[in-house]
Amino acid sequence: MSELEIKNLHVSADGKQILKGLDLSVEKGKVHALMGPNGSGKSTLANAIMGHPALEVTEGSITFNGEDVTEADPDERSLAGIFMAFQYPVAIPGVAVTKYLRMILNAHREAAGEPPLKIKEFAEQAREAMEIANIPQDFSSRYLNDGFSGGEKKRMEILQLALLKPQMAILDETDSGLDIDALKTVADGINRFAGPDMGALVITHYQRLLHMVKPDVVHVMFEGRIVKEGGPELVDQLEAEGYGWIKEEVEAGAA
Repeated sequence: MSELEIKNLHVSADGKQILKGLDLSVEKGKVHALMGPNGSGKSTLANAIMGHPALEVTEGSITFNGEDVTEADPDERSLAGIFMAFQYPVAIPGVAVTKYLRMILNAHREAAGEPPLKIKEFAEQAREAMEIANIPQDFSSRYLNDGFSGGEKKRMEILQLALLKPQMAILDETDSGLDIDALKTVADGINRFAGPDMGALVITHYQRLLHMVKPDVVHVMFEGRIVKEGGPELVDQLEAEGYGWIKEEVEAGAA
């Protein structure tokens, strides 16, 4: 069963068409990797899935759990169970990590008809999640991503993943610029939470993450479309040969 279904998606930004009839299915309980050269539209796809207001969907549809969310607001998509880890998480000075985490967790509980967590209950859940994400407890008193290193920001994304337990996680180049320890934390988080209750779309152009996270399906994106799909062996082929042969196949098919 495809939890996330994207059909014939055309997306423009500032009048320029970036996604050009993209089709993609992400199954529940599977790790899907999305690869492609810079400028192929990977981050645009991630932002389109989350409903970024700067993007215009001119054709096609995005369906999640059988519901058309093409026109849904970002918060509606989040409450429906879609989570996105950003390539460049923003800092929010003045907002404590614990306050932010409790707010988003209780927003999801309210949407599900559940009562808000009491402070003691939240503290227990946050402590367990911080251990999973390998985050020191003193992070909880800091302002969100303010003064954080790149690795610390990515750990915060995994911490949110651990707390929210979404049905679908979109990870947009979460491995970008990480040292090996931070990369291992990200990979461990994906491996731990991807399973029967969560699907994952891991967007990257680095093979190193996909040596730690074994994808079930690999999709290759080129010039705004998915042009090739396969298993984990496709990662090794791209590592060995680069993307030149993908371009040649696309051009040969269009001839």
